[in-house]
Amino acid sequence: MTSQQLARRSLQTRLALPYAAGIYAAGVFVLVLVIVPLASVDAATPKGHPPSSVTTGTGRGISLPHLLAGSAVALVVLIPVALALGWFVAGRFLHPLRAITATARSISVGNLHRRLDLGEPTDELTELGHTLDDLFARLQASFDAQRHFVANASHELRTPLAGLRTLLEVALANPDADTDALRSACQEALALGEHQERLVKALLVLATSERGISRRDTLDLAQVVEGVLASRRDQVTDRGIDLAEHLTPAVTAGDPRLIESLVANLVDNAIRHNHPDGHVEITTQTSGTQVTLTVTNSGPVIPDNQIQRLFHPFQKLAPDRHGRREGYGLGLAIVSAVTQAHYAALTTTAPPEGGLSITVRFTHTSHPNLSR
Repeated sequence: MTSQQLARRSLQTRLALPYAAGIYAAGVFVLVLVIVPLASVDAATPKGHPPSSVTTGTGRGISLPHLLAGSAVALVVLIPVALALGWFVAGRFLHPLRAITATARSISVGNLHRRLDLGEPTDELTELGHTLDDLFARLQASFDAQRHFVANASHELRTPLAGLRTLLEVALANPDADTDALRSACQEALALGEHQERLVKALLVLATSERGISRRDTLDLAQVVEGVLASRRDQVTDRGIDLAEHLTPAVTAGDPRLIESLVANLVDNAIRHNHPDGHVEITTQTSGTQVTLTVTNSGPVIPDNQIQRLFHPFQKLAPDRHGRREGYGLGLAIVSAVTQAHYAALTTTAPPEGGLSITVRFTHTSHPNLSR
């Protein structure tokens, strides 16, 4: 007999005893209701008269002493009957719970598609079953997303490694390779290595964001945006993008590195996925108990049913044009993860004329010098 079976029987025993006690108490109560009036009648019988008895329609019935003796026997017999009924009722009550336990135990990583499907009637146990079904659905989605993420990450990491290997093999196989050819091969190898390094860094940022924040310092989103833009103005100028800044103090609290990463990925996304001579508008402001960061950019038209997909890892609206290795499909996934880690609100709209507008709302902190 397993420990689970012992625990289950123990629970049924603990439930059966109160049920049996209730049934027994009800039987005692019924007997008392019958015997007490008869005892009162017997006590009121004058001396010299025969003792009272329970009569039937045809003649003399059972005397009160015999009735009391029979009631005592009935109470003794009622004990096992109450226990049996209590055990039966407890078993019926635990039947759905046993079904839940058996199905939940059989569900594993390989068959997360199974569900309890308790159906009717709707009660506390079926509500528990529906809650567990929702949990299993979320677990299945999480495992599927994890498998998809690992497969995409493996592909993205394998591609530069394969290119690097091919590059070196070609350079080594050329017997007439001179210093310039080898130098060119080394420069291309370094470029592939930098691409892989940026990818690994993005994956680490995404993993750190999904883990949650470990520190919470006070910072101004306007200053964070200015710091991010300082290193990207040349890129904006080279692409002919019109940059509009509307930065007012927006003090909030959070992990400085993660929020800087959020801002950097929003700005990079707005610059990268833009038209030549397009525009980018960045706004920070405080409104009541919230501070908002909004990044709006021109660009290709994005269908409404594709917006949420862009916030999943390794998801791109279209392949990189002209063979540029600019993005990995992780930027907006990092933005979403950092937003969730800070319990902020993320709003995204795609204007009909093209481009994207993303707004992140943080909780306002009214004490700029506070740090914890």
